[in-house]
Amino acid sequence: MKKIGLDHYPEGVPNEIESDVYDSLGHFLAINCQLYEDKPAFSNFGALLSYRQLDQRSRAFAAYLQQDLQLKKGDRLALMMPNLLQYPVAMFAALRIGLVVTNINPLYTSRELQHQLHDSGAKAIVILANFAHVLQPVLEQTRIEHIILTQVGDLLPVIKGSVVNFVLRWIKRAVPAFQLPREQIVTFKTVLSRGEKQALSPVNVDAEDMAFLQYTGGTTGVAKGAVLSHRNMLANIEQVSAWLKPVIKEGQEVVITALPLYHIFCLSCNCLTFMKQGALMVLITNPRDIPAFIKELSRWPFSVISGVNTLFNALMNHPDFAKLNFSALKLSVAGGTALQKSVAERWQCLTGQTMVEGYGLTECSPVVCVNPVSVDHFTASIGLPLPSTEISIRNDAGEVLPQGEAGELCIRGPQVMSAYWQRPDESEKVLRDGWLYSGDVACVDEQGFVRIVDRKKDLIIVSGFNVYPNEIESVLVECDGVDEAACIGVLDPKSGEAVKVFVVLKQGKIVEKERLIEHCKRNLTAYKVPHLIEFRRELPKNNVGKILRRALRD
Repeated sequence: MKKIGLDHYPEGVPNEIESDVYDSLGHFLAINCQLYEDKPAFSNFGALLSYRQLDQRSRAFAAYLQQDLQLKKGDRLALMMPNLLQYPVAMFAALRIGLVVTNINPLYTSRELQHQLHDSGAKAIVILANFAHVLQPVLEQTRIEHIILTQVGDLLPVIKGSVVNFVLRWIKRAVPAFQLPREQIVTFKTVLSRGEKQALSPVNVDAEDMAFLQYTGGTTGVAKGAVLSHRNMLANIEQVSAWLKPVIKEGQEVVITALPLYHIFCLSCNCLTFMKQGALMVLITNPRDIPAFIKELSRWPFSVISGVNTLFNALMNHPDFAKLNFSALKLSVAGGTALQKSVAERWQCLTGQTMVEGYGLTECSPVVCVNPVSVDHFTASIGLPLPSTEISIRNDAGEVLPQGEAGELCIRGPQVMSAYWQRPDESEKVLRDGWLYSGDVACVDEQGFVRIVDRKKDLIIVSGFNVYPNEIESVLVECDGVDEAACIGVLDPKSGEAVKVFVVLKQGKIVEKERLIEHCKRNLTAYKVPHLIEFRRELPKNNVGKILRRALRD
């Protein structure tokens, strides 16, 4: 099978990558921390963590996990916190001694937390104190033996009257009461201070060893743990790095990291990929606070920013965003969900930079396809397959379809997971003959560019005709006054299913349903025009801002 898209690869991007540049993610950390030791690696609330400090503190943290907590290779460590300096310290500490990291959304309910802790079998958890009350009621239903409790300011300088102190005082008042077993708790600061005095025993970590037990977002049902090895993650680092090479300068990039590090998109594409480049990653703890986010952006000559459609839309809707200096910006990356044309074109108009859209999924560590970084316009596609990545478009029988036809996107490459954790039945559904069946409907044009049509499970069938929600949503947001839209199928006695849309209007705007219908009629064939319209103040979203159609259906 000829690999799709090779003829249109950007100049300087190889067809294949070397997947054995590093032995493990611990080796990756050691090499890059030595290479860029004097450069800043992460910033948060005005504090900087250099590559040398990251190496030293993760070593101390690892020594404590190993010596005091007696955690051994293969044990699972849960991380439950937003974007803080503590995150990369704890994560790399675990990886360098062969522990398996399972990332947890700190906004999870107790029920959701209990499921992941129980399913993963995590023995220890690093958790921000603000969320300890969520752990308390389910602790006995998990295998957690050790709780490392951290505060926002654990790695921040204490400067009287500073913004940091104000934030810390506010958060301290916001922490709900909790009562966890004292014998199981140790503080983050204590771990570092004790670990600094302890020896770190060498651990033989192989590239095939599990690095992350990364749970899917659960948008299609109960969250499942994707087994991602050190090789999976290292391969994706090399793939994305090769793709970005035409524009990235080692040791010079300032990367805005607003999506959560516990999500695979930001974990791989920001944290890991740009560590290889010696970049400074500016951690945004609460990107939902748009005024504070924009104020932080104003402090940096940022060159790279990644996000999802809803985040970029929210930034541009604030009047202060247009006042920022975008002269250093050279790479804007969108993923996680479909990028809408209206958002992409508005971004280009405001910043002077084209939005580069890509595609990935947890099961692929995550990146599969990306548009060339030299693209100068919105392509309405997810781009080309990365180096060492093969794709094919197949029908329900698993047969490869001709170029141009829509079918299920299937992926093969070194970044593809080995299985779902303890779910052989689910693994067999998606892993067949060396290919991952993504569950996404896509087609490929004559140049090899891939276009996502929609999720198979989101497909709406009206009188036998396929209707894809992304298309309806894109048309709706082009109507003046519409901020966001979501589309689902509902039962209909005549057509089997009918199209229902949920619409959020821009502040101060009034748009009648009749006007929306007329707009859709002008842009869509009759069976795609919504039959039902419901206005909402907001739409349900997951932790990275992806609209949850499942929640609307429920």
